[in-house]
Amino acid sequence: MVASAVPSPVRAGWLWIQTVGAILGVALLVGACSAGPTPSPSSISSTAGFTPINQMWLRIRVSAMAREMLVPGAVALVRSPAGEVATTYGTTMVGGRVPVSLADHVRIGSITKTWTGTVILQQAHEGKLSLDDPVSKFRPDVPGGDRITIAELLNMRSGLYNYTETRELNEIGDSDPQKVWNPGELLALAYSHPPYFPPGTGYHYSNTNTVLLGLIAERLDAKPLSQVFQDRLFTPLGLKGTSFPPTTSSAIPDPHPQGYMYGSNVLTMGSPAAVPPDMQAAAKAGTLKPSDQTSLNPSWAWAGGAGISTAADLATWVEALTDGKLLDPDMQARRIASLQPTDPAQPDAQHYGLAIAKYGALYGHTGEVPGFNTFAGTDPQNKVTIVVWVSLNPTADGRAAATLIAKGLIDEMYGS
Repeated sequence: MVASAVPSPVRAGWLWIQTVGAILGVALLVGACSAGPTPSPSSISSTAGFTPINQMWLRIRVSAMAREMLVPGAVALVRSPAGEVATTYGTTMVGGRVPVSLADHVRIGSITKTWTGTVILQQAHEGKLSLDDPVSKFRPDVPGGDRITIAELLNMRSGLYNYTETRELNEIGDSDPQKVWNPGELLALAYSHPPYFPPGTGYHYSNTNTVLLGLIAERLDAKPLSQVFQDRLFTPLGLKGTSFPPTTSSAIPDPHPQGYMYGSNVLTMGSPAAVPPDMQAAAKAGTLKPSDQTSLNPSWAWAGGAGISTAADLATWVEALTDGKLLDPDMQARRIASLQPTDPAQPDAQHYGLAIAKYGALYGHTGEVPGFNTFAGTDPQNKVTIVVWVSLNPTADGRAAATLIAKGLIDEMYGS
């Protein structure tokens, strides 16, 4: 399972909700939050200059890459001082005739983490908690929680095991896709494994962190997380196409495409999350069709990856992460300053901070769940925003198509 989120993608079936390699995200159950391989930030120029792209180039580039990766449907939107351009590719169903549209709703995977993290930072500003508080202050059930801070949950440095990497979650994702998971069950899976490292001594993308943060946010606001998001984020920003579904629902608001993947969660638990070579060849030849994952219940991702949105809303959202509309100046500055390499030995590796990632000049996040891969990033200096989503995740050869398409657009605009 994917639930994308950032670096060092851990993949595994629909659990890789983690980040496309840390570019941000949530991997399929195991990988649910991750996606991979993810483009290294070192390949994305962070120079101040950029060259706007036009509608025709955007359409040609997105269509070519989507077709090569066997993507059924894709949308790309680019905002810059030159204006807004967007393009669509493919249809809402494999073999169908209805084209995808900019109005379509899709599962956004780990981009949901930026919602949860932003709420926690707002609550910190309000004095409801401190980022230096131990998680045990709010969740005494967390193993070693007296030594793990709220900030370490946000920046993926708690060391807590990522429950989406468990085989059990992936197996159940395949055998009982409509299972309604509750946060306690997800945490129990995580706690059955030892931590990766002592708190604060390393980086490992873990959906366990965000599930805990979601529970804390609910407790502090005394309301369901869906209402917390609506009151604090969606309504203030006018995100009318964005929602956080109840755990009992696997529905996506209309209009929406179907989401597909090749293989199963367990089969794609490796890194990359690719199916065997013979299946890849069959997919390329058209004799192997992807399976429809649209009705998978996203409760397994919850606060870390169950969100739904549209391309336009994602653009508005990711811009709000850097323009000061969501946090006070001091907390916003602290969030941006929190970004650091996910691998200290590689300064050019993806950066991750307080529920936000950075790729070159762009701040944002990626998202991956079985059937959908998303990318949302913004460069506040040059006022460039890029949003891409695709209705296939992972690809037959284990790639995160939306992230790779976004990288191609970034390379073109920034001259990499």
